[in-house]
Amino acid sequence: MADANVQSDSDLQAEVHAWLQQNWDPEIRARRQNLGEGFGRNPFQPFLEKVLAKGWAVPTWPKDQYGLGLSKAQARIIEQEFAAMRAPGAGQDKHNLWANTAATYATPEFRAEILPKLLTGAVGMCLLYSEPGAGSDLAAVRTRADREGDQFRVNGQKVWTSGAAIADYGMLIARTDWDAPKHAGISFFFLPMKQPGVEVRPLRQITDESQFNEVFITDALVPAANLLGPLNGGWRVLQTALAYERSVMGDAARGPRSGKAGPKGDNALVELAREAGVLDDPVLRQDIAQVTAWKMLNRLNNARAKAELKQGTSSPIMSLGKLAMSRILHQEARLRTAMLGANSLLEGPDHPRAEDANFLTLNAYFTSIGGGTDQIQRNIIGERVLGLPKEPEVDRNIPFREVKSG
Repeated sequence: MADANVQSDSDLQAEVHAWLQQNWDPEIRARRQNLGEGFGRNPFQPFLEKVLAKGWAVPTWPKDQYGLGLSKAQARIIEQEFAAMRAPGAGQDKHNLWANTAATYATPEFRAEILPKLLTGAVGMCLLYSEPGAGSDLAAVRTRADREGDQFRVNGQKVWTSGAAIADYGMLIARTDWDAPKHAGISFFFLPMKQPGVEVRPLRQITDESQFNEVFITDALVPAANLLGPLNGGWRVLQTALAYERSVMGDAARGPRSGKAGPKGDNALVELAREAGVLDDPVLRQDIAQVTAWKMLNRLNNARAKAELKQGTSSPIMSLGKLAMSRILHQEARLRTAMLGANSLLEGPDHPRAEDANFLTLNAYFTSIGGGTDQIQRNIIGERVLGLPKEPEVDRNIPFREVKSG
């Protein structure tokens, strides 16, 4: 006999659709775009609070952790209804790296405090991982966190930190044991960013933006309650966070910034080729077909990876998606440039297609570098997916204070 408390797929879809019709105002998105990213209170927050109260933000999570305990299949129904209306808030049990990491590793007290804020966008977040001497090898971090009673004193430098200037917390990895091997002496914290001792300096990017930052940390304090996972056990926490980050980067990427509406979606390259009058070029058509095939394969791989991913775990399959998205973005940018020919040398608001092509060409390197470089993803795939021998690490098992650094 069917469980009377289990909602059917059709009833769930109808409920979500009707609720969105009553509660979602599409004009909120337009107002946010006019404001610009990162300024003032998140205009979606009141709506996201309603989504959280319904349990639809993280529907696969247990009911005592803001979810509904639904299956992944029913969670997908909710996501599809939200996507159809371009409403935010659903599917965070798959893509909100901040909330998923905290849900798994934070103490019950800190989890109760921080999760509602993370799921409603009430706090801004950033990643305090990379350092000038520890980019591809994050286990080489030298930012230190020293215990002082019920808090830690943090000193060090981070770099390539997106959103640091507006963040309320940074997910920080810092060294807490210098006598342990490099992977074993790292701890993971939620560092409050709005405090003396945290200095953020913007970095000018190749796209002429300043979304990345250097962060200088001098005697900043983080409560011991903000420690995620065990002391000196931050490497495992980091792997979980990176898995969610790579999942997001493997799913999608930033689009054009010209503001002039152009072709979108899977047929964007076809429509651009038609607009440029080059759709009959057989070589170009073959290249477009290849990119389209890569996209379809990447969706299947990402679906496979997410099906395997469980709360608090990491999956090397995520590296396939991230690496594939990097290849897709670079190839799409090349094709846009080829379609435009000499016109791709133009720029500015009067030439939106060239402006988009140039921006996307430069911004593709963000995916190639952020969240672990393409080279690191190949190492992960080779070692953990294909089972190839690991690269030698002469410093892996010695006390970190004995590790030579240049």
